[in-house]
Amino acid sequence: MASTIRRRAVSAGRELSSAYAPDEAIPLGGYATLAGLYAGGVGAFALAARRAGVRLPERLSPFDLLLIAAATHKASRLIAKDKITSFVRAPFTRRKEATTASEVMDEPRGHGLALAVGELAACPFCLAAWVAGGLLCGYVAAPRATRLVAGGLTAVAASDWLQYAWSSTQQTVEG
Repeated sequence: MASTIRRRAVSAGRELSSAYAPDEAIPLGGYATLAGLYAGGVGAFALAARRAGVRLPERLSPFDLLLIAAATHKASRLIAKDKITSFVRAPFTRRKEATTASEVMDEPRGHGLALAVGELAACPFCLAAWVAGGLLCGYVAAPRATRLVAGGLTAVAASDWLQYAWSSTQQTVEG
């Protein structure tokens, strides 16, 4: 019974995908699974926080917003582009090329959910919503610890910009 339902769902997913993008293999079922995991995770956190009596902050201060934004940027790039985090992406991506500043360009591989995960893992823009969601959940549950982690990631992001400024200045001076 379960295998019949699964076969029908896979078949329906292929039909929808081919109708949506006839010339591409778009993993709509994988996207739906990932979106469901994200929504389910946020929902589970909200329910657990409510049951534990955790109150949402009245507002997010401009400082905390900037801190979380910079930390989201850096964490997303670390996951999606850093050489050292390749082991996280490797089951779902293939190395396309090494770029500047110890970053790499990976391309998704596989089919279905694996391809969708590969697309997510290799895209800092796509990962940003997941990272921001995690940081905001942390901000609600443990604001001091989350500010500390976000502060560390923000310091690394600022350091990156200073490294680029130094390199650019050095190239200008040296001609």
